[in-house]
Parts: sequence; structure tokens; C-alpha cells
Amino acid sequence: MILLSLKPGNRARIEPWKTVPESSLLRCQEMGLLPGVEIEFIRRAPLGSPVEIRINDFHLVLQEEIASYIEVTLI
Repeated sequence: MILLSLKPGNRARIEPWKTVPESSLLRCQEMGLLPGVEIEFIRRAPLGSPVEIRINDFHLVLQEEIASYIEVTLI
């Protein structure tokens, strides 16, 4: 499943990269969006983008385009 399909409050683990374009891969890695990392989906903006997630004790806001590439598994 992709990160965008999560609902507020869902917790998930990021899966190994398969579909992230090279142009976005480095940016994702810099933000800590690495395979195996656990996240919590916080909310989606009213018009769909951006989305807010929590990793450990900090919040990230991601563009819908980047979030659509990130595959996750519910935990």
C-alpha cells in the first residue's frame, strides 16, 4: 500500500524502495524516510496535498507526489 492510502492515526513501516524516482530518492533519505522506519499518518490537507506524518518525535509535511511513491505496511 502507498503512504497516501493511510488514514489519520494509522501507523506503518516504510518498505524497501521500488518506485521512488532517483530525483526524489535523495530528498526522502535526507528527511529520514528510510526502509524499516515506523511512521504515523497525522493528516492530509483539505485539497489532498500536502500530507503530514510523524517519525519518532518530529513531524514532516510531504508533497503528495513524494508521498505517492512511498510504499508502507500497516503495523
